[in-house]
Amino acid sequence: MEDALDDAPIAYMQRTRDWYLALGYGNPYRYAHFREVPFQPLRKPLAESVVTLVTTAAPFSPEKGPQGPGAPYNAAAKFFVPYALATARDHDLRIAHVAIDRVHTSMEDSNSWLPLPLLRRFAGEGRLRLAPRLHGAPTNRSQRHTLEADVPVIVERCREDAVVLVPNCPVCHQTLSLVARGLEAAGIATVVMGCAKDIVEHAGVPRLLFSDFPLGNAAGKPHDAASQEQTLALALRLLETACAPRTTLQSPQRWSESPAWKLDYCNAQRATPAQLAQARAEMDAANATAKSRRAG
Repeated sequence: MEDALDDAPIAYMQRTRDWYLALGYGNPYRYAHFREVPFQPLRKPLAESVVTLVTTAAPFSPEKGPQGPGAPYNAAAKFFVPYALATARDHDLRIAHVAIDRVHTSMEDSNSWLPLPLLRRFAGEGRLRLAPRLHGAPTNRSQRHTLEADVPVIVERCREDAVVLVPNCPVCHQTLSLVARGLEAAGIATVVMGCAKDIVEHAGVPRLLFSDFPLGNAAGKPHDAASQEQTLALALRLLETACAPRTTLQSPQRWSESPAWKLDYCNAQRATPAQLAQARAEMDAANATAKSRRAG
């Protein structure tokens, strides 16, 4: 019975609120929520549609410290303005700068958070037309900054028919939900590929492909080409077939036979006082680093 109960999707909003309260931070964070959701149907068949990608992954910079497989949370690797990169080639985009699940994923396979090579392959097969540029969205806890500074830039740069958005951490899911809403209001169809179902649905987006995987694997299981292909194919099918906003499709894939992995992420009930104290010290240091980089 315990396993059956634990197999529900992680309630990330409550889990992270409880975690930060346990660390001693007051004023729990309030995630974005909207009653009305803009909705733009795909104007053309997918094979004729120009599709682009929006990610919260950060361009790798060797001077910014550990960012590879197994790297700790690294606020020095954050970026603060949207970027654009050519889709014709691969890029070294990493996720050490955000709060993914570091217990159950190791950041070894970028295809599990950045489906650019697969999108290129699908385009080569005639399943879609790939836009010349992808876009990076900064992860920012300030919803106002995201809405007033970052969303308009990305909307202005996106002239495509459709956008696939792939978030990583909890706040990443909020950020790209806000971007998706802005794009839809501008007449561009979107689909979010995410692992934090509650955050995306709370914000309110037109389409969500939900994979019940640890954070950092929204594009499929690492080193599993079949999982990644099925995940992207499901997202694109949802992009084509959704007929109303707030349409969520859950992937049939399971991360593992046991749902026990869901008990570990930011779970204050499973942390010792010493672990909480260490986490608080690390978070204070990370916040100071991010504040310094943002100011500089």
